[in-house]
Amino acid sequence: MPVTRPSCTRNVLVVVLGLGAFAGYDQIGAAEQGALQMAATSSPVYEYTLNDIDGKPVSLSQYKGKVIMLVNTASLCGNTPQYTDLERMYETYRDKGFEILAFPANNFGQQEPGTNEEIKGFCLTKYSVGFPLFSKISVKDGDKHPLYRYLTEQSPFPGEVEWNFQKYLVDRSGNVVARYHHRTKPLADEVVKDVERFLAKT
Repeated sequence: MPVTRPSCTRNVLVVVLGLGAFAGYDQIGAAEQGALQMAATSSPVYEYTLNDIDGKPVSLSQYKGKVIMLVNTASLCGNTPQYTDLERMYETYRDKGFEILAFPANNFGQQEPGTNEEIKGFCLTKYSVGFPLFSKISVKDGDKHPLYRYLTEQSPFPGEVEWNFQKYLVDRSGNVVARYHHRTKPLADEVVKDVERFLAKT
């Protein structure tokens, strides 16, 4: 099976990746991950600032030292009920240093057409979301946000976002360590095991 050699900017080590054994699931091997942690002086993930759902700028550097799940969301998608599992996961692990950052996007099937205010109201009323929501961005095509340009082009898991609720896992050092298919539910065994494993690392 071919390997990918993504090139990351800003002192991030080039990592040799093998594709994961599960459909829609990739993961860095232990050796590559360890090398990345030792060689990286700063994570590109922490260099981005985005507006939260209320329009206030938030630097992702404030999440340094936490395990983060990044997910592009939509309100009118067949995957939208994943909000329930995301909130359950957040409530379970937040006190151990886990964060979920949701980025509404209207790239797929026009399934996030509302304003930020409408999106916030929907998430709070329908799913009682407590994790951070960000202002609507684009995760694909020419107007792709720089964070997603990094994730899809320069992270260890290159490739376009395929649909709403694709997920990336970031470890406490800011390394992107896993990517999950949009149909992979947040409480799937492989996701929970990864979250617990990376939370256990200091």
